[in-house]
Amino acid sequence: MPALRRHQLARLTPQSWQALLTRAWDNEARACLTHWATHGLPLVVTVQRAIQPGEVALGLPAPWCWGRRRIALQVAKAAIESLDTCPPLHALAHTFPDRAPSWQPLIAALDSLHAQAHVYGSHAWQHLTGLDYVHAESDLDLWVGVAGEDHADAVAAALGSASPPGLRCDGELVFPAGAAVNAREWQTWREGRARSLLVRELNGASLCTAATFAATPTTPQESA
Repeated sequence: MPALRRHQLARLTPQSWQALLTRAWDNEARACLTHWATHGLPLVVTVQRAIQPGEVALGLPAPWCWGRRRIALQVAKAAIESLDTCPPLHALAHTFPDRAPSWQPLIAALDSLHAQAHVYGSHAWQHLTGLDYVHAESDLDLWVGVAGEDHADAVAAALGSASPPGLRCDGELVFPAGAAVNAREWQTWREGRARSLLVRELNGASLCTAATFAATPTTPQESA
């Protein structure tokens, strides 16, 4: 199995879905999981904390019709049929035709930096499932792979200046080894207005200083 990354989409084998449905669930969770199993919908790779050897922690962020609850799952690695990357922003145009034109300046700005925005969160799940997730106050959650600190500076600036008007864009910069930082927090830290930086990784989050973060490799995370 390829190396796990935060926000990856995991699809389970049909046999694994059947095994999951035999577990003890309340009625709401069972209805949601049954829908996911029937339609072969993906789960998301979450923080790999307190898991058993050979298992993977996954999550199912349910839509409005199932209370927007978050269902946590642990499955054997062999249960995962495939891993994929969150959809790129441009792929959501047919799901959100009224919003997509306002995304074009951001897409163009990132293209000029050889970077691509991938969508996670409510917009991504509505696109992937066809179910209702997005509401008037929903952020546009994006992650962008960056090659190193200078590239991160440029991408963070683009996320700030070219974000769609009237829509809060929550950007995450993902470095080659998988470490991720919030784009606004990165800018604040780089400008010397913060002593430390919250870094999110597959196994959890930690505060980082300039001295420790400088060891990050400089090969960009590839899109699947």
